[in-house]
Amino acid sequence: MLRKILAAATFAGLVAVAGPSLAGSTQAPLKEVHWSFDGPFGKYDQAQLQRGFKVYKEVCSACHSLNEIAFRNLGDPGGPFWNPKYKNSNDNPVVKAIAKDYQIADIDSDSGDAIKRPGTSADYFPSPFANTAAARSANGGAVPPDMSLLAAAREGGPDYIYSVVTGDGTDAPAGLTIPDGKYYDPWMPGDVSAYYKGDPAKTPVGGFIAMPPPLIADRVTYDDGTKATVEQEGKDVAAFLAWASDPKMEERKSLGLSVMIFLFVLTGILYGSYRKIWSNAGH
Repeated sequence: MLRKILAAATFAGLVAVAGPSLAGSTQAPLKEVHWSFDGPFGKYDQAQLQRGFKVYKEVCSACHSLNEIAFRNLGDPGGPFWNPKYKNSNDNPVVKAIAKDYQIADIDSDSGDAIKRPGTSADYFPSPFANTAAARSANGGAVPPDMSLLAAAREGGPDYIYSVVTGDGTDAPAGLTIPDGKYYDPWMPGDVSAYYKGDPAKTPVGGFIAMPPPLIADRVTYDDGTKATVEQEGKDVAAFLAWASDPKMEERKSLGLSVMIFLFVLTGILYGSYRKIWSNAGH
């Protein structure tokens, strides 16, 4: 939890510093999606989270880290691989199998040498790059953002993620020059006016992104037989990242409902007590 608080605080500080430079940014209206977790009684769709995890693992994880999520979180209540049979998610065989597929940097306790070992459920998802410099070198100078808190950090949350990743990479509007290594995305907040030579009144909304359209139909094969369209992959990975940014949502909503019920019952008891105590008093 402390890791998430520090990460959120860091992001808030960066937003505060960058605020003035983003003042003129624009973007197209986000695509709206009905999510199973919307509203006070909404819950994550576990099958969708499992599909979204597969999209993240097979597509997104090549560039984007998930530093704030431990493998064991996948088996926590409300998580993609939660199984009530395993109260301790560290014992969940699916979680342990997933963790074992990753190589984790460690130190040999005998020699002190740097080694790589199979992951365990207690480990956190490793970064795809050794450091920031390596990330920049592999991505044309851009550093792919960590996806742990992406849905919480971006206005629009999962709608924003879905809109950006389902962009079809169509040609930019006439008169707009796209910088090398960048792609035009109408849902990416930005200001492209300096690159537009047409009618100022018709300046395109959106901005540039270093990531090419990441999703392709049937790029993944879903275990449950769901057709892997671009739209389906986009919804699934957006839902998974919404969970990653708030894995305790279901517990929080359940606690909130319990508190509301308690307060309602308490109010009834207090009102009844008031009527009983003062029923024979003169007014």
